[in-house]
Amino acid sequence: MSSRTPLIAGNWKMHKTGSQAVEAANQLRILVEATRAVEVMIAPTYTALYQVAQTLKGSNIALGAQDLYWEKQGAFTGEISSEMLADAGCSHVIIGHSERRQFFGETDETVNRKIRAALADNLIPVFCIGESETQREAGETFSVLDKQVRDGLKDLGFGDLTGLVVAYEPVWAIGTGKTATREQAQETHRFIRSLLETLFGKPFAGVVRILYGGSVKPDNVRALMEMPDVDGALVGGASLDPETFSKLVFFND
Repeated sequence: MSSRTPLIAGNWKMHKTGSQAVEAANQLRILVEATRAVEVMIAPTYTALYQVAQTLKGSNIALGAQDLYWEKQGAFTGEISSEMLADAGCSHVIIGHSERRQFFGETDETVNRKIRAALADNLIPVFCIGESETQREAGETFSVLDKQVRDGLKDLGFGDLTGLVVAYEPVWAIGTGKTATREQAQETHRFIRSLLETLFGKPFAGVVRILYGGSVKPDNVRALMEMPDVDGALVGGASLDPETFSKLVFFND
């Protein structure tokens, strides 16, 4: 198991109204208030961020957003800036999620711009990378991840990336019920860490947390977390129910 403090992050995607999000956050707060060995983050929808931030005040749960735009302000209808997220109470922001890449035209270039914007407002980017099933079957996993990491972090240095979190999410395992074996997860996370060492040096690679995301559930989380380069999980569906999500947080009990 990693010596880095694990991070269990919940991506609520397009679920829960403001009142529903507050209720779930309240329940989760009570359920996980005893843990200090694991960091916890949840990312509700934009419309619930401020309300949930008030609910989480004084708790050990961090607040994240699901995306952002790289400009601070302007004629960008429907977008939201890093400054707005920070003002709403966010400390983290998910960037480059596979659903953003698949459905909304996200590219490695836009991911890079968004990471820069997040860092400029002291938000911690949760930088998502991952390959499709077709790419894995073609033996392209490592080349795909290499490009995503190099382009996503282009022209950034070790000093720029304090707090960066990387989330490896095999696209073929998101919402499908399929999960990479713990050996597959470890092999891929080891590759990512080695690449980060090449790009930014051993000290950075040694502290950066690499999360696994892809149908993580209470019955598989512990096996995944036992791997030395798996430092937590980015959780989708299983994060929507506070009881279920709390079981992921207490994976080691």
